Amino acid sequence: MRTKVAIIGAGPAGLLLGQLLHAYGIDNVILERQTPDYVLGRIRAGLLEEGTVALLDEVGAGARAHREGLVHDGIELAFGGARHRIDMKAATGKTMMIYGQTEVTLDLMNARKATGLTTVYEATEVKPHDFDTDQPRVSYVKDGTTHEIACDFIAGCDGFHGVSRASVKPQAIETFERVYPFGWLGILSETPPVSHELIYTNHARGFALCTMRSMHRSRYYVQCPLDDHIDQWPDDRFWDELKRRLDQKAVDNLVTGPSIEKSIAPLRSFVAEPMRFGRMFLAGDAAHIVPPTGAKGLNLAASDVHFLAQALREYYDEKSSAGIDGYSARALARVWKAVRFSWWMTSMMHRFPDTEGFGGRIQLAELNYLVSSQAATTSLSENYVGLPY
Repeated sequence: MRTKVAIIGAGPAGLLLGQLLHAYGIDNVILERQTPDYVLGRIRAGLLEEGTVALLDEVGAGARAHREGLVHDGIELAFGGARHRIDMKAATGKTMMIYGQTEVTLDLMNARKATGLTTVYEATEVKPHDFDTDQPRVSYVKDGTTHEIACDFIAGCDGFHGVSRASVKPQAIETFERVYPFGWLGILSETPPVSHELIYTNHARGFALCTMRSMHRSRYYVQCPLDDHIDQWPDDRFWDELKRRLDQKAVDNLVTGPSIEKSIAPLRSFVAEPMRFGRMFLAGDAAHIVPPTGAKGLNLAASDVHFLAQALREYYDEKSSAGIDGYSARALARVWKAVRFSWWMTSMMHRFPDTEGFGGRIQLAELNYLVSSQAATTSLSENYVGLPY
């Protein structure tokens, strides 16, 4: 098989890149080791920046998001038993949209299916080859038979544990990491949200977040030790713990119910540099991970593939390598700003080993300053709604 761009990974990053390239007249093939149902079964983020929604619109995959997504103008910060609303639309003119990553993936899958583009699911033993030459290729096994794709470029959109970054020689890549000493225990329930906007809570017992997927489906999180297991958290214990961390108004409004999904996610900040290795590019979680506190993971993947698609369009349409030569630096400049913001939000809202003393007083001072200063509110808001591409 021969194509211009071989994309490894059929998550949102790979699918969005494929649709953008198709819109620019650039042939592409996607390889995915899982089944479509498995990919759609992954419960992930659910907050989209305006820039991400605009990219979905650009590839004709945004109609359902506009129809079913919940547009939010702000968030609430809760600490000291009180809630404080941050009006982000007033501060920036921009809004956010609640729309689940699973739904984004489904919309992009359907858009790709409608264009007749090739996606090979259940492709095992995927491996990029010769990406440091001008004749890269990707091999894979399907139904017991080994196949190979010859291509101009490889896009590694296969996540943190994927083969793309792992195929780079260790001396050619530098990684930066911060592992946080706690996780997020999250549940999904068929219950109405406790509030029409997200509530971020700093509490002596630990962080809590109230969010939603729709007006009938809620997502809640509580900070928990890294060595906890979901078997230790039956639904009743989770709801009791969440109530202990919420303000009284939220407790009064909370509707509980059976969980339909429950998981514990560790939190880390991770960046790999550079994001280009010859004719292979990394995008999304393959290159960077952020804690979910700032709602940046999916949105960073979208900005990465925007930069990459533009660079490849420039290469083919204008016969210029400037875009692909500058891709890594351009993407990383935005990535590191989001990494900083996500680290800052995480540091401000969670209980750390030193929070009982100096650290706790600093958190409280930070939060009080944040809700009383227009400048601080604007800084939070412009990062949260998404910095310009």
